[in-house]
Amino acid sequence: MTEFKDFTNSFDTKLFDKFFIKKLYNEIDFLIKASLEEDLGENGDVTSRATLTERKAITANIIAKQEGIFSGGFIVRMVFNTIDKAIKTVIYVQEGQFVHKNNDVISITGPAESVLTGERTALNFLSRTSGVSTLTNKFVDVMKGSNIKILDTRKTCPGWRYLDKYAVKLGGGFNHRIGLFDMILIKDNHITTAGGIKNAVKACREFLYKNKLELKIEVETKNLEEVSEALEEKVNRIMLDNMTIDKIKKAVSLINKSCEIEISGGVKSENIKDYYNTGVDFISIGEITHSAKVFDYSLLIN
Repeated sequence: MTEFKDFTNSFDTKLFDKFFIKKLYNEIDFLIKASLEEDLGENGDVTSRATLTERKAITANIIAKQEGIFSGGFIVRMVFNTIDKAIKTVIYVQEGQFVHKNNDVISITGPAESVLTGERTALNFLSRTSGVSTLTNKFVDVMKGSNIKILDTRKTCPGWRYLDKYAVKLGGGFNHRIGLFDMILIKDNHITTAGGIKNAVKACREFLYKNKLELKIEVETKNLEEVSEALEEKVNRIMLDNMTIDKIKKAVSLINKSCEIEISGGVKSENIKDYYNTGVDFISIGEITHSAKVFDYSLLIN
């Protein structure tokens, strides 16, 4: 497996804090081992073992079959390094770089059996991360010129939380909270259970004080009455959930820059332009992780 110090040289670490980077490394390490185990089983790559009786060296290229954002190239190197340290990889493009159809993005040189054994696992990682980055970038591109930041959600592939959120950032987006631990987000079910926004916010502030935590508090609202209640509690951010454009503009006027404003719910690639001039700070979009189409790559032997 790639050493942690080499791992941190694979991408722009300034985009992420130390906690995230360490978690990302551990997640990738686990996922690679689990992916190879499910693919190889007890007998290994029986087809390659049967047809490649000599330890013959080959060179193969990974080729982009569409245009979009390249991300996750270093994971390809980590996959092959886990399989066989004799494999050498050369990555031609930088993380987050736009690539065109038919561009060579990575070359792999090493024993044929080892290269073919790792082919699908490596492409699965690269395709997923590049797919998330590419879809995120499409939303980001539409909002250029505004001050609105595109956020991800927790609607990520189970076990891929840090990888999905890494890919979002490489596509130009921003991470909302990583999980349930790093931000207070009071949603409708919390409000109902607590007996209202005021009670919920009060309970959260008492919890933070008792546990010596400094976390932002965000409240989800579904109408202007709830927006007014959240404003009275002086929270850090108000989420406008599934509101119409007209109601969003009224809420923005009501809030009057006294806290951050986030839109959530119903925003898709077909209608995101409608939110361009709403005056909000963030738009969170589950689609960029839960519905991203995998990026099309091929591995071909020279």
